Amino acid sequence: MATSPRTYERGPWEEQDADLEAAHVQAPAGEAEAVQRALGLQMVSMRLQPELVNNLKQIAVHYGIGYQPMIRDLLNRFAHSEIQQILQDQMDELAKAGRAQQESTEPVSQFLERERKRA
Repeated sequence: MATSPRTYERGPWEEQDADLEAAHVQAPAGEAEAVQRALGLQMVSMRLQPELVNNLKQIAVHYGIGYQPMIRDLLNRFAHSEIQQILQDQMDELAKAGRAQQESTEPVSQFLERERKRA
């Protein structure tokens, strides 16, 4: 977990570095922001139950990935699925409204057809 915009969490590749004494490494001013912009990531903070965090970490270990990238992937999948469902619901509503509008003009269509036959 980053403690400031200029602090990075040590990655797994750094865990074996004997010369890293602190849990976090200080980045030069502006570098952390540049990295975040380049990666297209935004720092967020949320409160989760400790048991949930532990479960997520265990699942990530099982799959051999970090738990934060796994959570990012889960959230991306959820958001994509929900957007698709919302769009599908909206299309269904539009189709339903179109059918209702078509049905409501049926008497007009019948009238016009009768008038054409008369002419």
